[in-house]
Amino acid sequence: MKIFLDQMQREVGLVERPGRIVSLVPSQTELLFALGLGENVVGRTKFCLHPREAIKAVPVVGGTKNFHFDKIAALHPDLIIGNKEENYAAGIQELAEAYPVWMSDILTLDDALGMITQLGEVLEVQEKARHLAAQIGQLFAELAEWRVQFVPKPLRAAYFIWKKPYMVAGGGTFIQDMLRRAGFENIFAHRLRYPEISPEELREAAPEVVLLSSEPYPFQKEKHLDEFALLCPTARVVVVDGEMFSWYGSRLLASGAYFRELWENLQAGKSPSTF
Repeated sequence: MKIFLDQMQREVGLVERPGRIVSLVPSQTELLFALGLGENVVGRTKFCLHPREAIKAVPVVGGTKNFHFDKIAALHPDLIIGNKEENYAAGIQELAEAYPVWMSDILTLDDALGMITQLGEVLEVQEKARHLAAQIGQLFAELAEWRVQFVPKPLRAAYFIWKKPYMVAGGGTFIQDMLRRAGFENIFAHRLRYPEISPEELREAAPEVVLLSSEPYPFQKEKHLDEFALLCPTARVVVVDGEMFSWYGSRLLASGAYFRELWENLQAGKSPSTF
């Protein structure tokens, strides 16, 4: 039996390469397909949306925080892949009593690259995983060089993930690291995780730009731009692709170009062309 340490420093024992995988994290599900393991993915959550066509054939086992244990059992998984933040501890603990469960714990880009290479070792696709991680690392290095040249000063930003109550991404989150790398100063970085904030707190913080994420709350141009423009009339209000800021698998291949486009459109007084 091979013993692997996951990103929560848990030991995961595997007798052989997993042939049947249940993924409980959307970005990691997409990653498995990118690593050529799509045929091995036998279960996923209802939020696992990519790759859009191939994923439709994979059975749904619930959400990221409400697993259907009977459906998982019926799939006879050799390995379950989860994440500390996106899944719930009690559910993971129950699954770990019956199956090998490999958990990621991702707060930064470096954590994401480590997850990719570690899963590559677990799933015996080391070369593909190392190549993918190197690609992503290079793209973010190029983004950093571009930012030095074209972003004279980070924009003070508030990144909203929820409404009723209003919630933002704070410090100690992967989104915080992406905001920094994208050229934004998170005005709520001093608040950990995903704090609730009031309209008064938003106005007092005086962001230059308000970023409304398309997920997990589905902010939309038509419904929400005016609302936030009234809350913070001096700020630019933009709906952004939440996957680019919060998905930490192969979707990161597209994030650098998206951040550049976002900045260029902000500087030109436009909204991103993708929305």
